[in-house]
Amino acid sequence: MPAPSVVLDTNVVVSAHLNADGYERFVLDLALGGIVQLSLSVEIFEEYREVLSRAKFAIDPARLATSLELIGKAANRVQPRRRLKQTSDPEDNKFLECAEEAEADYLVTGNKRHFPQRWGKTRVVNARQFVEELIPGIRR
Repeated sequence: MPAPSVVLDTNVVVSAHLNADGYERFVLDLALGGIVQLSLSVEIFEEYREVLSRAKFAIDPARLATSLELIGKAANRVQPRRRLKQTSDPEDNKFLECAEEAEADYLVTGNKRHFPQRWGKTRVVNARQFVEELIPGIRR
């Protein structure tokens, strides 16, 4: 059985960097460890870089560089072929575009209200829902 495929919203990646004990960190670790297949586009990767570099997050530049390198190596890079206008925040459409192109099983976000519940075969879930579905019995 292939690994579930996932697209991570930037807010999940940021939370993973700010809270080592949260569900978001666990989801990112699953992706970095190859337990789930992370997919991203160039546009998403650049948003990760830009947002994580903001001074308000105070992430050590060396740690950030290492993290982005690991994400880049773990990810399946896709180039979306069509532009969408489906989300309440236009900046979020890139995540649906990537999920569609990658035929991702999940889009994990901390802002579910910005997205439809499902886009094609992709289910939109938060990090906790994703972990609980992936690993039954892990509920905290």
